[in-house]
Amino acid sequence: MGIFFGLSIINISMKNIHKKTSWAVALGCAALIILSGCSGNQESTSSEAADTKTVPSFSLAWSEYPSWSVFGVADVTGIINGKKGELGPVEEKWGVDIELKEAEYDPCLAMYGAGQCDAVCITNMDILSPATGRPGVMVLPTSTSDGADACLVTAEIKSVEDLKGKKVFGLEKSVSEYCFVRNLELLGQKEEDYEFANMDPGAAALAMQQKQATHEAIVVWNPFVMETLSKRKDVRVLFDSTKIPNEIIDSVVVAKSSLEKEGGEAFACAVIEAYYEVNKALADSTKRNDTLIAIGEKFSNLGLEQMEKVVEQTKFYGTPDDGLAVLTGPSLPKIMDTVVSFCVAHGIVDEAPSIGYGDAAKAADASVRFDPTFIEKVKQGSAK
Repeated sequence: MGIFFGLSIINISMKNIHKKTSWAVALGCAALIILSGCSGNQESTSSEAADTKTVPSFSLAWSEYPSWSVFGVADVTGIINGKKGELGPVEEKWGVDIELKEAEYDPCLAMYGAGQCDAVCITNMDILSPATGRPGVMVLPTSTSDGADACLVTAEIKSVEDLKGKKVFGLEKSVSEYCFVRNLELLGQKEEDYEFANMDPGAAALAMQQKQATHEAIVVWNPFVMETLSKRKDVRVLFDSTKIPNEIIDSVVVAKSSLEKEGGEAFACAVIEAYYEVNKALADSTKRNDTLIAIGEKFSNLGLEQMEKVVEQTKFYGTPDDGLAVLTGPSLPKIMDTVVSFCVAHGIVDEAPSIGYGDAAKAADASVRFDPTFIEKVKQGSAK
């Protein structure tokens, strides 16, 4: 996760995930189309393009990660139509056109910062930097890391103190470094006594898998955690993100300026509803396996067994109540204070951006706003 997903060096099988879903999975997931409770035709065809002439169009940039790959699944199963000018049933319901823009994580952030998309799949940590130039609103928390980010060590490392004097490899200024530093704090350790060495997570994982003597400790995220543990039985988890629950939040952020456009609020609601529709299938025992396989095809080409482990370690906020608990819960301001302080101290942002909670009336001038009202509108079934 975090600057998080710079999966640029190894990319292992990840380049393959941009290919079309296999016929087997497509057929298996076809049942998902009927899960939408939205009104309107369940099929989306190019003939609908004419209907979008008066429908406002907005774009969402997403990259491969379990809870963000949900949007790719929503597209292939017909819940939405990610092509510009064509509508799926959720889009028809809310009267907006959603264009999906898939790219790797860093390009998605760049697109958002440059105003080339209306919304982006991003973490609560990574939104701070672009927000200084383009204020954003978190409308949908999608998941949290619950073991998906981990410090892996070889058998020679018996305790955290054994890391002193050794390099711990991982992507700096990312949630990997955040997870490392926060765990040190919780263990009563001082960050300055340890060396976090910048390295692409894919390269760090490969070096450990190849038993390079220099790589006795790395901090990476899934699928690198799972892969490394499966390839080296002498490697174990020293600590992970289970110790910092809900501090790493994956989300959808919409630009404040886009929300203020005609149809902007309906766009946010349509994105939210599409997310929850796929999650309904995950919660349905008759559809769960097909849905997990479909998400796995969008996330590193992982199979069913691996995806069960993935969603165990990346906990989805799969219902409106889950999302509202995050955005309205008492712990969020404290969590964000911790995240902002880390980002300032590590040079990720030059100064702390203003953070707000609630609707625009309560935090109109915030650079980053956490707003539960859009999830509430989806629960009510109306953008009014």
